[in-house]
Amino acid sequence: MSRPGSGGGAAGARDPEPGAAAPGGGTRPAPYARAAGNAGTGPVPRPSCGAGPATPGALTGDLLPAAGRSPPYAAPMCWNATADLVAGTVIATVGAVCVARARDVRELPLAALPLLLGAHQIVEAAVWDADGGSGAATQAWAVIALPLLPLWVPLGVLLVTPPGGRARLAVPAAVGLVTAAALAYRLALRPVTAHIRGRTIGYVLDLPYAPLFVGGYLLATIGALLLAGDRLLRLLGAVVAAGAALCLVLWRTEFISTWCAFAAVASLILLARTRRTAH
Repeated sequence: MSRPGSGGGAAGARDPEPGAAAPGGGTRPAPYARAAGNAGTGPVPRPSCGAGPATPGALTGDLLPAAGRSPPYAAPMCWNATADLVAGTVIATVGAVCVARARDVRELPLAALPLLLGAHQIVEAAVWDADGGSGAATQAWAVIALPLLPLWVPLGVLLVTPPGGRARLAVPAAVGLVTAAALAYRLALRPVTAHIRGRTIGYVLDLPYAPLFVGGYLLATIGALLLAGDRLLRLLGAVVAAGAALCLVLWRTEFISTWCAFAAVASLILLARTRRTAH
């Protein structure tokens, strides 16, 4: 469930144009440009599944602080428009079942979470088909991923929590509200740009104080789940937290895309919860 620094040096800053000066000197090649010494200067096909070393100077950025250079290794991950479309359709279908099983209006936001995340993956399939960029599909994907989820998740947890246990959720809910408002403001100022990076997508947003946004985002989403009184919601929070750590290590510059895909799959845990509450 992507990667949300002060301005200029922020992780979300826009990538230099091809040919612009790169950190440490030299120039930054165009995405997927041929390595120095290879014949030809035109673009080469994107890396296939299982590709190993990352192209030096490849596009970096996204919503996490950059280290000034590309990571030395890009973990292989087979993902494309078809995978997003199939996964999104399956997850959204499960979400529709969860919604149908909800017996109380307070259960609806959480029950609908797989439906929302499944739709999110379907939207990303459109981002693949558009070859990235800043079009309507990219902006729709960003609206769900950035301002909507840190508001939706803590609200959903809060609604299903008995009155006696809601006090501990006040902080994640308040932080989620502030984080969502700030991210919505940043999206209104400057659109997100999607870059196809082999078999993953990186989303770049001009985001000052990125670590602060990341902390608020994780507290609102993962924090709310881990503080829930429901055992299955805490399990979902633990699984999503582990997924965030894994995606951060393996796909740092594509964190937000890969983590959202992981969170979408993990949200299927809610099917077990709705089965329990329906009886």
